[in-house]
Amino acid sequence: MVANNETGWSGIGWDGWTNLSLIRARLDAGADPNSEVFFLGRPLHVAAERGSPEVVAELARRVDDVDAEHEGRTALWEAVFNNRPGNALALVTAGADPWRPMMNGWSPGRLSLASPTPDLFPLPDGEVVLSATEAAAVAEARHLITALGRLEHDGFSLACVADITAAEAARRLEAVPADDDEIEEIMDDPFSDFDDSLSVIGVTDVPGGCVVFQPWGYIAYTSGSGVAKRLSAGTVCYAMYANPKSGNQGAVARDGVIEEWDTHPGGGSVSPDEPAEEILATYLYHYQAVAYCFAGAGLRPTDARSITEQPDMWLRLPERD
Repeated sequence: MVANNETGWSGIGWDGWTNLSLIRARLDAGADPNSEVFFLGRPLHVAAERGSPEVVAELARRVDDVDAEHEGRTALWEAVFNNRPGNALALVTAGADPWRPMMNGWSPGRLSLASPTPDLFPLPDGEVVLSATEAAAVAEARHLITALGRLEHDGFSLACVADITAAEAARRLEAVPADDDEIEEIMDDPFSDFDDSLSVIGVTDVPGGCVVFQPWGYIAYTSGSGVAKRLSAGTVCYAMYANPKSGNQGAVARDGVIEEWDTHPGGGSVSPDEPAEEILATYLYHYQAVAYCFAGAGLRPTDARSITEQPDMWLRLPERD
């Protein structure tokens, strides 16, 4: 039994896994390198994800099995998934196997082929490389992430819809053009009359479909508005709300039916029984929730205008919405 916070793994903050002196002191005081850190997995997995190569090497030297798995993946897989090449090399030096089968065909080595460091590990004879479809997904992810950039605020919502125009989106939503003066007032302070602001959305044509965007609210995402359901008739819609309180919330609607709800686009949670293509997508769009939605709907924007305050048109939703 752990007597206090100084002899086990509790109380170590996010940055603590880069502190070699701290981790070494815990180990010397009796912390078990093979046990699990509360809610986080094995210490080596945690260090591989967020620590330093020095800490990873110290833990790897003390564990019973450097390739021990937690939820279907090794510490080396965590290092690759979180784009920590220094940690990955420290693990390989300690004996970790990059090509050990796991995660529905995505060994650490094969996943690294989709990473910014595809030459991280020597490719053994006969090892399966990326397929043409997977290589195209990698290239498209890099394009989308670069084109869209990163929104610097939360509180927005969007719906990415395949194969329909902005004009068709307006028709499906039974929306009408918003008054320019009203838009200017909302821009000045969208929260002065928030109920009124929530009825206004921006819609923009992009290659592959269109985007509904609300910079100040959740209407493009929430099922109560019916936006995603109406837009997805005969097609697919990926929607999200960047909730300032609880993080990104996602939904997928197909042909008028919500198929997935309260997902976490851009999150890092993935299990070994998920489809191989979804594991790859989760890796490619880790912390890139907006790009994930664009990719899911097959949209290929050349810039970020559709998620700014300069859409093709501002629309006001009918009162029933």
